[in-house]
Amino acid sequence: MLGIFLDTETNGLNPQKHKVLEIAYKIVDMETGTLQNAFETVVAQNQEVWKGSDPASLKVNGFTWEEVSCGQSLADIALIITNTFKKHEIKRGSAVFICQNPSFDRAFFGQIIDPDTQEALLWPYHWLDLASMYWADAIKRAKDDPACFPWNTGFSKDKIALARGLPKENSPHRAMNGVNHLLLCYEKVIGFPKKNN
Repeated sequence: MLGIFLDTETNGLNPQKHKVLEIAYKIVDMETGTLQNAFETVVAQNQEVWKGSDPASLKVNGFTWEEVSCGQSLADIALIITNTFKKHEIKRGSAVFICQNPSFDRAFFGQIIDPDTQEALLWPYHWLDLASMYWADAIKRAKDDPACFPWNTGFSKDKIALARGLPKENSPHRAMNGVNHLLLCYEKVIGFPKKNN
């Protein structure tokens, strides 16, 4: 089983009017934690898209017009992702997406490769989230220590990291920073069962 640990950065929170500015992912063997592939790129957007940016989102990710205007085209990014997924035989039943906020990332990923194309390629439709994994694990831990309840610790990625003795995500929030922090938290909360330490 492969995991596609994925993160996006955007110019706002509404996929109906905002656009993806950056995507990054790492394809990892879910038993051993072995890295199979890594990809990150800035997505080119036009001035009209940029003008519609939410300032709060840009404050979080730190993107500038200069960076976005020099990004890769959606078509080129879609081709790279499609070829990589083909090479690694990414299909439902043999791979899953893992994100901090899959409902967010999946919507913006669909701007790069539309859902109908994803379906035609039989890509995974399971988009798993770290917060739910942490929630279930924290409930088990709370049987011995009520302070571990997820509503006591919080369950944002940074709160999960804090609860497990890990550092916060690096700032500004860039997609590969998010992927690396997601993997760090996943390994601490769930782990890779056959990883050699």
